[in-house]
Amino acid sequence: MAAQIIDGKALAKEVRERVQADAARLAARGIVPRLEVLLVGDDPASASYVRGKETAARKAGIAGGTTRLPAEISEVALIEHVERLNRDPAVDGILVQLPLPAHIDAAAVIRAVDPLKDVDGFHPLNVGRPGHVPCTPRGILLLLERAGFDPRGREAVVVGRSDIVGKPTALLLLHRHATVTICHSRTRDLGEVVRRAEIVVAAVGKPGLIRGDWIREGAAVIDVGMNRSAEGTLVGDVEFEGARARAAAITPVPGGVGPMTIACLLENTVRAAVARRSPAP
Repeated sequence: MAAQIIDGKALAKEVRERVQADAARLAARGIVPRLEVLLVGDDPASASYVRGKETAARKAGIAGGTTRLPAEISEVALIEHVERLNRDPAVDGILVQLPLPAHIDAAAVIRAVDPLKDVDGFHPLNVGRPGHVPCTPRGILLLLERAGFDPRGREAVVVGRSDIVGKPTALLLLHRHATVTICHSRTRDLGEVVRRAEIVVAAVGKPGLIRGDWIREGAAVIDVGMNRSAEGTLVGDVEFEGARARAAAITPVPGGVGPMTIACLLENTVRAAVARRSPAP
């Protein structure tokens, strides 16, 4: 039996509608959540992602905008922009669009963002701790929940060790009481490790790296990969058809994890607006 296709577009729509309702309730109290984006350089992919975020935020009732900065901006000057937004009481969320130019230390810029306004969830005080959950890992957990896969007690394999997806996803799964193994493209006998997994999260950025016959019967497969094939189509890190024949549930590419990332960003922004105005315990 072919796997259940986990529809990220439909779930993201539900999250966005919930965020829109929450933002409307805040607006009735005179509070309009505000998200500010810093976009450095003119990378077409980054610009496209930012336009998508702007459109989604506007539809959800979230105010804000994008400050476009030249690619040659210094790290010091970029951090000054971040600190200005940190001090602005009208700003609830700050997003520094990645990747940044090679001469800028992205980790230093992320550390400069006020953790309360870090709606991407990348600040060290947010990753793996209470606070804003990183958007893509949060989306992954919601997709597993939609598929009926409670991580508790399950063996999970995360293929990919990035600070943005792989590591925080592993931490979230650990918090949900899964037994987690982190792998990457240089892991020896990767197929043997993946074959054990009841939950597979592929986030390494190599098209078709995870072969369909590696997938355990009845597993859940979350494919974070977004790669261009030789034909120009978008494909994931998993051999979709082969994996679909063995898995119980699988995300498509596109239409799986991608829509959830923006939806969870909007969710974090509204939560930040509430948290920043709540009295300290």
